[in-house]
Amino acid sequence: MNMQGNTVLITGGGSGIGQGMAEALHALGNQVIIAGRRQAALDETTEANPGMKSIRLDIEDPEAIRALPAWAAAEFPALNVLINNAGIMRAENLAAQQPDLTDAEAIVATNLLGPIRLTAALLPHLMKQPKSAIVNVSSGLAFLPLTLTPTYCATKAAIHSYSLSLRYQLRNTATEVIELVPPYVATDLMSGRSDPRAMPLDKFIAEVMHIWKSQPTPAEICVENVKRLRFAEASGHFEAIFNGLNAAMAEAHQGS
Repeated sequence: MNMQGNTVLITGGGSGIGQGMAEALHALGNQVIIAGRRQAALDETTEANPGMKSIRLDIEDPEAIRALPAWAAAEFPALNVLINNAGIMRAENLAAQQPDLTDAEAIVATNLLGPIRLTAALLPHLMKQPKSAIVNVSSGLAFLPLTLTPTYCATKAAIHSYSLSLRYQLRNTATEVIELVPPYVATDLMSGRSDPRAMPLDKFIAEVMHIWKSQPTPAEICVENVKRLRFAEASGHFEAIFNGLNAAMAEAHQGS
């Protein structure tokens, strides 16, 4: 993926990893449009980055997503990069789960159905471009789950699988499919911003951008901090890492 001269739509671009990527791509001279639910966060980000644009989008709303192709054609006909980044993460006690499954269904709608719907809506537009890319943000927890957040981890595993299939189906087109696999990053997701164990956001973005500039761009972008999770099974250490991670997080959660 060429890192300059793009028109990029990033969901969840008003905060966290989405905001960090938006600002880094904007600094390289790309036209960046951030999408999200919270208008205040979008406005704060665009005001700090003159030339960046925004659109308010509820990623759980199928009708809003279906309206995006007409919007793109009218407002940003050169749109050629979609970054499916928006996500939510909530702790769930499965033994005491409520019958209406409110949290689980919201996580699935945002983290899985949202990217699938958005990709389906915008893919015809993207495939008309000389070069285009779809970037799906999964997680190290797609490969080694945090049991405190079961539905979140399941959706990220599904995004990994979906990205593999999408990449294969588009292999003979000009549309790249890239999976970004973050580790535990210091953002507002599950209050990670204040956790010293989380990777600082600025260091994560800097390493991602360094990898992203490789030619050709790797199908998976994995910073060093996530490789322990991403390749736990291949390394033969899955059980030890799984048990260690979940025991430590369970203890921390009980003490919070």
